[in-house]
This record gives sequence, C-alpha cells and structure tokens, in this order.
Amino acid sequence: MPFQRIQPEKLSQSVVRQIELLLLRGVLRPGERLPAERELAERLGVSRPSLRDALVELQARGLLESRAGAGVFVAELLDSAFSDSLVRLFAEHDEALFDYISFRRDMEGMSAERAARLGSDTDLKVIDTLYQRMEAAHQKRDPTEEAQLDAEFHLSIVEASHNIIMLHMMRAMFDLLHKGVFYNRKMIFKQRATRSDLLAQHRAINAAIQARDPKAAKEAASMHLNFVEQIMNDFKRSEHNEAIARLRFEHAQAGA
Repeated sequence: MPFQRIQPEKLSQSVVRQIELLLLRGVLRPGERLPAERELAERLGVSRPSLRDALVELQARGLLESRAGAGVFVAELLDSAFSDSLVRLFAEHDEALFDYISFRRDMEGMSAERAARLGSDTDLKVIDTLYQRMEAAHQKRDPTEEAQLDAEFHLSIVEASHNIIMLHMMRAMFDLLHKGVFYNRKMIFKQRATRSDLLAQHRAINAAIQARDPKAAKEAASMHLNFVEQIMNDFKRSEHNEAIARLRFEHAQAGA
C-alpha cells in the first residue's frame, strides 16, 4: 500500500513554509523589513529559537537578508529577473524599449481582464483607492506623485489578477521602469495635456474593472499602452530630428 507514516514537522519548518507563501504570493515585498524577532515570534506563536532556525534557512536560500543593526529584510534580488549586463543592454537599444512596451501591453491587458473576473472586492477597492489618489495628485503642478501612483495602480491590477508568475514578472518589469532603464516615468507626465489623457485612460481601466467587464478592461489597458508607445515614438523622433538640426546648425556656423 502507498501509505507512509506521518512525520511530525518541526515548528521552524512551519514558519519557513508560511514565509515562503507570503513571498510567493507577493504579500511580503522585496526590501520590506520583517518585524523584530520578539514580535514576530509572538505573532507566529513559536519560540524565538524556532524562529531563528527558520530565518537562518530562508537567508541561506537567498530569500531574506540580515542587515547589521537594522534587522531582517526580504531580499532585494527577488525583484531582479535580469542580470546587470542585460539591463545595460536594454538601456542602450531602442528595440528593447518598444519590445518592453509591447510585452507590457500583452501582460497588462491580460492582468486587467483577469482582475475584472477574478479580483476580490478588496482587490477592486485597492485599485479604486489608488485611482482616486491619482485624481487628487493630478491637481498638483509637480507630476512626481502622480507618476509614482501610476506604477502602483498598474501593479495593483496585476496583484488582483491572482497569478503569481505574472505578479513576479511584472514586478521585475516595473523595477526596470523605476530604475529609469527605458525612460523616466515623469517625462511622460511632463505635459499637462498628456497628463489629462493618461488620467482619462486610467479612469477607463478602473471603471471597466469596477464594473467587472473583462473585455472592456483588457481593451482599456491595451489602449493605454498604445498611447505610451506613441509618446515614446514621438519622443525618439524628436530626439533624432534635433540631432540632425544641431549638425546642420554647427555646419552652417563653421561655414560662416
């Protein structure tokens, strides 16, 4: 018979499994500090030695990291899906930029569709709250806060899709954007008219998700990334034209 005796599990392994699931599901985020040892042991209902054993194992596996005098943190590397060499290569070629936007268009369309179908009431409340904060930030002259909320809004939709592979992949993609590998988010929020267009697009995405309309949510997300692609096309064309105009100007000055 294919049965085996049940082996009692060490408490430390139960702690490992719980933290693993929190990392896998994206509840604990890269760079986040865990509660102090005493508090965490009390929350988990285990002894501090059992907790220490679990933390040591998770650190050895690269999931957590200890910082002297600061505590234990979720490893930053969990958001690094790409090597530094590849990231530098991305940054140097426009082909990667437009493939990045294309990938996001596909993934975010799918995420919005899934969020409308599978997102819980709490998921939808988080998405709507972030959109409302975007509307408030839109009134400010400085676009920094609105640009930051833009990323949080899109990630909240990915989280509401409840696909853990998609979640970690898209966090890695947004990490590239956060680092300015492709372009500075604030750049596309620079013009007031563009900011208004972007807000309208986010409003459409949010409305479709709140209405639980998967088709409309997917279309709204795709249209938004089409707009971003057009902005970047225009920006790259403007850069190219300016470089040519500068050469002509310098040549004319030298001839004069």
